[in-house]
Formats: sequence, structure tokens, C-alpha cells
Amino acid sequence: MLSLLPHRLLARSPLGGLVMMAMMLGSCSDEGSGPVTVSVIGDPADFAKPLENLPDPGSKLFLETTAQGLVAFDADGEILPALAQRWIVEDDGRSYIFRLRRAFWPDGRKVLAKDVGRLLMARIEALRRRDPAGPLDAVRDVVAMTGEVIEIRLAAPRPYVLQMLAQPQMAILSREGGTGPYRREERDGVRAGALVLTPVERVTNESGDELPIPPWQTRIVRAERAALAITRFQQDKADLVLGGRFSDLPLLVPAGVDRDDVRIDPVQGLLGLAMMKQDGANGKLLEDDGVRRAISMAIDRSRLPVLFPVGGWATTEQIVPGQFDLPGPPAVPDWSGLPMEDRWAQGQAIMKRWRSDNGDPPTLRVALTAGPGSTLLFGLVRHDLGMIGLAVERVDMAADADLRLVDEVAAYDSAIWYLGRIGCARKVHCSAEAEAQLQAASLASSLDERMARVAQAEALMQAHNGFIALGAPVRWSLVAQRLTGFMPSPRARHPLNHLFRSTN
Repeated sequence: MLSLLPHRLLARSPLGGLVMMAMMLGSCSDEGSGPVTVSVIGDPADFAKPLENLPDPGSKLFLETTAQGLVAFDADGEILPALAQRWIVEDDGRSYIFRLRRAFWPDGRKVLAKDVGRLLMARIEALRRRDPAGPLDAVRDVVAMTGEVIEIRLAAPRPYVLQMLAQPQMAILSREGGTGPYRREERDGVRAGALVLTPVERVTNESGDELPIPPWQTRIVRAERAALAITRFQQDKADLVLGGRFSDLPLLVPAGVDRDDVRIDPVQGLLGLAMMKQDGANGKLLEDDGVRRAISMAIDRSRLPVLFPVGGWATTEQIVPGQFDLPGPPAVPDWSGLPMEDRWAQGQAIMKRWRSDNGDPPTLRVALTAGPGSTLLFGLVRHDLGMIGLAVERVDMAADADLRLVDEVAAYDSAIWYLGRIGCARKVHCSAEAEAQLQAASLASSLDERMARVAQAEALMQAHNGFIALGAPVRWSLVAQRLTGFMPSPRARHPLNHLFRSTN
């Protein structure tokens, strides 16, 4: 039996974080220490329908705050207990057995393993439809062994199972809500649109009566536009701003934000443009292998650090930015070493051939998020594709598009995540041969065969030129000097129960 029980400090458990804060506050003074106020960049709809609005920052924060999964990420990106208080792994990685902690639904009913198992299996099935080659592809069943113990049974061992179970989309919640560590509370005197969150776990006295919640344990959270969140922070009306991306980064300088208040998360993932499957003239254009290659190599990545001057940020031309679990380094585009003048010249020749066979190409629709950073990126794309004779227009993310922004932090450090995020199940312009290799990898009888298949899929997908990789995602936060407990996170996860306002 292989035990995966994490040895954690008290502060890394949901309740432990609150206890640790109480100890720290007790060492100074809690007089005047009020609720921690948080603005997350997004829309209030992210709170109302969080599962439908993933991966929006507001939806992620709401789920990880009010509806934890079996396990969770801490700020370091490490796995820690959540709804499951401990677990073991048996049968050479084919069985994960979780013991649930004592927990209750918002209506007061006790959380039972059978209910968790049913909800969890539904989440797994939904996830596998979008990522059929991911770590949960081998799950056969989720079984309640007792009222407090559930087992996840796999047909074959898979790494990264725990990392996937810690994702926001794996949150366990009923129609009434989740199990914490916080719960929404209605409170007078709080403006409309703000959530008041209080801990599910309450401190009691010797008689077992719950004590009043001290103000410093309360969180007031808003989802709002980046400009409003930054303004609120600059006016000392917010202790923390979460969910910053490249699209909002240019707002910081004109707002006069102190450089010391900006924290950059050291994340990895995908930032780029996925070519989408389309019908008609646009679909015909992108079906051409040469055109996709011309589009991919036409973008001058070297200009991106000038547009987005983030310390330590690196651009890339590869889908998979590192070797990770591949048997060798990831594939490099065959045009990678060419000067931009040569890339544009090749692209111009390709488009000249297209025109001679098909007439003028259609205008490409580029779907980007709102924000000045997206405007800068669109300007770059418009200029560079114009250099090879292609016109583009900008559309929002809800519209039909030929090129669509992908801006996501990797759930786990594996080539499989990167390939799955831009695979055929996502309706992007994908390689059927690469998809066949990923399917074969799921059926592989050994780890070596599985990774060899994944390596073949990665090389085929890179050569397909269906995704324009630009760089790592950019994730930033604003943190007031009075706030203690915030840490930059490699997963861009910032648990609210480890934060408090200093009064010194």
C-alpha cells in the first residue's frame, strides 16, 4: 500500500489557516482589523453560474472558496486536503481511496460518500468529453465504500489524478451550494454585487455554542471590470485584486499603481491563438496546410515583451514549452530559426499561390477578450498578417471566429494537458493523426508506450500549425502592504483563508 497522506503544517488545512491567523493576530492586536476585501477581475455572473463560466477568474475563485473538491492546491501549487481529510493509493495506482471529513451541505444535511461519489462521477464524465486523453481517462467508477469513504477506480494507473481533482471544475456542490471553506452570507450594509463570505468552520465555547465571527475572518468579494478593481485598490477600498491577465496589464501604469504592489504568478500554460474549424471560404482557407504554416510563422513574437514588459516573461513558438514527461525535448517548428523577413517572404509566396487558385482570401475573424492588452495584441496580429496579405477583424469571444484566444494556466505539468487543451474535442483545427496517437496512448499497456505515443502526437500537432503559441500566460495580482499571507502561485491559486489584514 502506497500512502499519499500529505504531511502539512496546520496552516495548510482549510481550518488550520484560520487558526493560524488567529494566533498571528493574537500576537499583535486585532483592534480595527476588519474584513479582507477582494476584487476579482470579471463579471458578477461568474458568481451566479460558476461552472458555466469557467475558466473565468471569478468563477474559479468562487468555486475554490465555497465548493471545495476532495483535494485543493495551496499557494505553492502543492496538494492538500479539502473535503477529503486523507487518502491512500493502492493497486499500483489503480485505486484512490479518500476518507471524507465531517462536513455539511448549506441546508444542514451531512455530506455522505454516496452523494459525493455521484457528483464526482458526473464531473469526471463532463471533463472527459472535453479532454479525452487527460489523467481521468482511465476512471472506471467512483464507489461509496462507507458513509465517509469513497474509492476512485482506474483501469490503468495515471499520474496527475490528484492535480485534476484539485481543479475548480471538480468542485463538489449541490443545488444549494458547496461545503466551504467559506459560505455566502446575507448581510445588511453591504452594497449590491458584493459577496460576504464567512468560514463554514466555527469556533465554539466550552458549552458547544458557536462564537460570533470576528471581522477579520470575513471576506468581502466583488467581481468587476479591471479598471474599477484597480481604482478601488488605489483608493484603499480593496486589499487585494485577483485575476489580472495580459489584457488588463497596460492599465497599471496610467493608474499609478506602485510597482511593489504588483505580484506576478510564475505560471505555465497556453497563451496563443487557436485556429478554429469553420465552413465556407474561411474554412477552406485554414484547411490549406501552407496557409496555416504561413499564419503561424508570420507573428513576430519578439515584439511581445515590448508590448507587455513583464519581468521574466518569455515568448515561445512551441505548443509544449518544455520536456515535462516527454521522452525527449518537444518539437520545434521548422520555421523557428528563420528571420522575420524570410518568414514574411515565404508567407507572401504562399498567399500568392492561394490567390492564383482561389481568388482573394476572406478576412479572418480574431476573437479576443476585452481590454487594452488585447487591443495591443490585435494590432500586432493585424500588422504581421497584413505583411503576408491577410486581412483580419476583431470580434469578441462569444462570436464565431477563425482565430480564438487561448489563455489558460496548465492544470498539471504534462504534455498531455497542452495537447488536450487544443485537441479535436475543443473544436479547434486539429490533426486527425495526432488525435489517433493520443487515443492510442490512452490504451497503451505500459508507461513507456504511452509517452512514446504522446510524443508522436506532440510532433504531429506542432507540424499541423493549428495553434499559434505566443508565450506563457500572464497572471498578476495587486496586494496592499497591509495584507499578510499572500504568496505568488505557480497555479495562480490564492486561498483566501490564509490572508489577513495587519494592524501594525
